[in-house]
Amino acid sequence: MCSIMGYAGKDILLQKLQLGFEKTKSRGPDMSRTLETPSGYLFFHRLAIMGLEEAGMQPFTLGRDAVVCNGELYGFRPLKKALEEKGYVFHSGSDCEILLPLYREHGLDMFQMLDAEFALVLYDGERDRLIAARDPIGIRPLYWGDSATGKKLFASEPKNLVGLCPEIRPFPPGHYWDGERLVCYHDPAAVESYCHDDLEEICRNIREKLVTGIAKRLDADAPLGFLLSGGLDSSLVCSVAAKLLQEQGCRRPIRTFAIGMEQDAIDLKYAREVADYIGSDHTEVFMTREQVLSSLEEVVQALGTYDITTIRASMGMYLLCKAIHETTDVRVLLTGEISDELFGYKYTDFAPSAQAFQKESQKRVRELHMYDVLRADRCISANSLEARVPFGDLDFVQYVLRIDPEKKLNRYGKGKYLLRRAFEGDYLPLSILYREKAAFSDAVGHSMVDDLKEYAASLYTDEAFRRRAQQYDFARPFTKESLLYREIFEKYYPGQAPMVTDFWMPNKEWEGCNVDDPSARVLSNYGASGH
Repeated sequence: MCSIMGYAGKDILLQKLQLGFEKTKSRGPDMSRTLETPSGYLFFHRLAIMGLEEAGMQPFTLGRDAVVCNGELYGFRPLKKALEEKGYVFHSGSDCEILLPLYREHGLDMFQMLDAEFALVLYDGERDRLIAARDPIGIRPLYWGDSATGKKLFASEPKNLVGLCPEIRPFPPGHYWDGERLVCYHDPAAVESYCHDDLEEICRNIREKLVTGIAKRLDADAPLGFLLSGGLDSSLVCSVAAKLLQEQGCRRPIRTFAIGMEQDAIDLKYAREVADYIGSDHTEVFMTREQVLSSLEEVVQALGTYDITTIRASMGMYLLCKAIHETTDVRVLLTGEISDELFGYKYTDFAPSAQAFQKESQKRVRELHMYDVLRADRCISANSLEARVPFGDLDFVQYVLRIDPEKKLNRYGKGKYLLRRAFEGDYLPLSILYREKAAFSDAVGHSMVDDLKEYAASLYTDEAFRRRAQQYDFARPFTKESLLYREIFEKYYPGQAPMVTDFWMPNKEWEGCNVDDPSARVLSNYGASGH
């Protein structure tokens, strides 16, 4: 990960801007730089992943133009070669060095050319303006707001902007700001027509596109690792990556990492089974009730959210990434996020129709940047690591969203059937491939969620809960646990709750989904999940 910030003004003291920017030093601990432009500033903290030499340090400049980018541009080498043929000279192995030449050649159309996870702020010297853009899924974070004088501020995280902007908002994925207006250049959740491939062709395409997405994300000059929960999604990423690296002649096993509570971690045994099957160098990390409760405020501050699901699921991920950072040289982590939004959750089994399933899937993809993707980014980047999300590969996402939703419904007695069937063979043991899903926050140990609920219950009487919850008009807390998270959030991000649209919850309009807790554990179809 890296951290970026840009301000289109000079009226805020540079020292004050730099103090805000220092709050995300963990995203880029290797090196920092500030560039003054005629009308503002660009800021950059670097975590070196591609092009490790100092020449890969940003901001990159070309004439009067400059850019800072937190991103990975997959397949950048053909673009770089084409630019070299046009006379551009490059001084590093960094993928982001191609951005300014691309802008010179293609202007704002460049964003549609990128196969990337990115957030950037670009200074156009000829027009003396800041341009900002974010990848279509929103895998890399970007926030923005106006200063007291109405000048635009952009930054990787909201914590950079607290005290600088009265209102902080997530920059919408798939958009760019051209200095005057916000433009949507790509909405991956938009589906104009469905493809009606037969089942075998669908499964072949799913397999080939996901394998391609994983292969792209193995390209790094820094050491790779893999988060392995033992569930379907992370297990597939690890298995495919192990095969690909072996085919490339890599003799070392991949490094996998799993975490769980000491007494009842559901997934640790499954993660170990997968690790043994694929021959990975596997590390288990155990966490305690005391660690969870003592880390809670630190995690909420890092996340910048009050959402129950996101915070629960972040506790194990954050502590695992912390252990990886402190005990290994791994700097890039591949994860299994975004599969659920495409293939379905436990609650989407209750979808009343194929169209309702599709509409829900599209909604969840568009909101990813506020929930699962935010969790992965903050837990990993707060520990000076970089997240890569193969299920978020644009080609893969767009193909799965275009599959006839009738085929994605759970017609087979098994959720995510298409994904499971696509990888039948020697990728995973059938016991893992067709295992029932357990929510990550439960899979690290049912006791963790129970501990958080009990702790929150001990802090508020029923009357205190009702009184304190009433002061919030937006996304009002509805349990003592949610009130605890909201009060911690307000301590660090006062008045900024609208950064998140609402609590992540199953679709309450569907029969069987009108529940008061986001965990799949409360659904009638949870059954054998997590055992």
